[in-house]
Amino acid sequence: MFNKIKSMTKIAESVDVNSVSRISDGTLIKGEISSHSDIRVDGQVEGRLYSEGRVVVGENASVKGTILCGDLDLWGSVEGEIFVRNVLSLKGTASVLGDLHVRKLQVEMGASVNGTCKMISEEDFDANLGVSSSEAPEVE
Repeated sequence: MFNKIKSMTKIAESVDVNSVSRISDGTLIKGEISSHSDIRVDGQVEGRLYSEGRVVVGENASVKGTILCGDLDLWGSVEGEIFVRNVLSLKGTASVLGDLHVRKLQVEMGASVNGTCKMISEEDFDANLGVSSSEAPEVE
């Protein structure tokens, strides 16, 4: 029992809600977004979205452009290319119009993909960034 509590504490410590960048419903951002931490999109993004961590695209959210991230949980819609270093999880309400470049793919019933899917390595992901694995796009 104590091991279970100890492991739950580790999980709680690893996610700091204050370090998650959030784009709220009703917000439209045009341009490039870069973050070392997680990003949650519930609004709209038009442009390039980069995160070293996890990106979550909410059910009513949309992204038009390129997403590059460590992990992606997608409930909403994306029109453009997606590059994921680890796991892309397409939920039942997800809609993608564009190409997927991922290491691992999880798809729920109801998700829609209109494009190609290419399974890549971490090296392929880094090559698409145009940087080594220890570097990332500038974050100011």
